[in-house]
Amino acid sequence: MITETFDPHTEEILKIWKNEDAVQVDACIATFSNEILNYVLETHECTELGKIYSSNGGKSIYGFEYENRKFAIYMSPVGGPGSVGDMEDTMQVIKTDKYIVFGGSGCLNKEIARGRVMIPTEAYRDEGTSYHYAEASDYIAVKNADKVAAFMEEAGLPYIKGKTWTTDAVHRETRGNFEKRKNEGCISVEMECASIVAMCDFRGLDVYYFLTCGDLLDAPKWDARMEKNQKKHTQHDPGHFDIALELARFVTE
Repeated sequence: MITETFDPHTEEILKIWKNEDAVQVDACIATFSNEILNYVLETHECTELGKIYSSNGGKSIYGFEYENRKFAIYMSPVGGPGSVGDMEDTMQVIKTDKYIVFGGSGCLNKEIARGRVMIPTEAYRDEGTSYHYAEASDYIAVKNADKVAAFMEEAGLPYIKGKTWTTDAVHRETRGNFEKRKNEGCISVEMECASIVAMCDFRGLDVYYFLTCGDLLDAPKWDARMEKNQKKHTQHDPGHFDIALELARFVTE
């Protein structure tokens, strides 16, 4: 059973490589959006710090300076296994214990507007990766949710806190499972949060997480709630990178 997978007692066969010569940065920002990454490369003086590799090829990690701090950024793959594996592999290139993660999510409550910033407080573990990093449970707590909320308060940014549903199967978000998760208090659905939080807890890393509320499941039919090629109020909105950057500054003060 996958719920019996967590093994804190025996040695990992394929260990992560923490490079002692890696570049020290104050925090690393992970985006799931190629458009956000291109925006950062166009608007900041970025330097390629190194690459991480998989059978898909090399993926660059970039560094830039902001407010007398050095930050890294890279584009994470979608889904728990890839996002966790790549985050662990960043340790080959950079040294930091702080990761800022932001991306899009489906919305489970029609009262929440598209583009609203959502701070996950707990993630329902409807995926496999987290069970390799934490004891089995229905939900995993997102331990830095209050600190992210404190930043939003200080910055005067509207936000909402709540549970999120992390799933491995975007095309198997059934009506029945939607109703269960909504009744438990979940207000969003995405594909990485539980996995990343479990790994960061296990590795002793701090992750600071927020989501952009997007398409609506809380309707008779699925509603994208966006126009063709729309960026504003989506996960591709450059304004949400600006939030992530200021959050990175906030948590490294």
